[in-house]
Amino acid sequence: MTELLTAAQMRAIEQAAIDSGEVTGLELMERAGQGVLDAILTEWPELRRVGETHRAVVLCGPGNNGGDGFVVARLLKEAGWAVEVFLYGDVEKLPPDAKVNYERWLPLGQTITLGFPIADAASVELFMLSASSLPELQNTPNDLGPKPFFLIDALFGTGLSRPISGLNDLCAQWDYLTNFRDLNASRVIAIDIPSGLDTDSGLELYEGGANPNAFAVLAADLTVTFHRMKLGHVLSRGPVFSGKTIVVDIGL
Repeated sequence: MTELLTAAQMRAIEQAAIDSGEVTGLELMERAGQGVLDAILTEWPELRRVGETHRAVVLCGPGNNGGDGFVVARLLKEAGWAVEVFLYGDVEKLPPDAKVNYERWLPLGQTITLGFPIADAASVELFMLSASSLPELQNTPNDLGPKPFFLIDALFGTGLSRPISGLNDLCAQWDYLTNFRDLNASRVIAIDIPSGLDTDSGLELYEGGANPNAFAVLAADLTVTFHRMKLGHVLSRGPVFSGKTIVVDIGL
């Protein structure tokens, strides 16, 4: 039986490899990003056709999962894709490796900040205009580029241990996008685990209080995880939100 890991176990494995000097955090991030690209091209081999332009919208978060997203954005751009990047986070507070990959992305394209810690409505609307080809959600369909396209969830990954906060509007809009993904001609790719899904239980991390967030998980068609599958990929609602899960070897 394939070994399943908790979030803490995966962090310990990565840290042990870094502490041993066998690999750096930046190298692991680069391998993860390349693994995501390879998984996409394996799952959809028609994307390899020469002479066609494809499109991706990458949603990066405030931690190292966001750093993976910047690597994916850069590699897709270098492969000739049209790429848009949105950041939910404070650039000055990004972890060191994520900050390096943010800076590596900058010469290639713009990064639109959603606002942090509470995403502002105007920025979320910009994300929706980019992340949808549905006529009722945008005004100039010809400006959205070639279709179909991919939404890359690099928001939180396995590092999330509490409900998504400050992103209620975006989560609700994402739920709309994923419910109509076939009409929207899009595919959703989660890096490591769908954001909002508990890595150890496979349960949604709902935000409680007076206005609970009813759309706590960014559901994916394909989840690309690293080294081993996590408990959350197979338990409870994990398989529903993860879609197909592919494990990528990053040399740990």
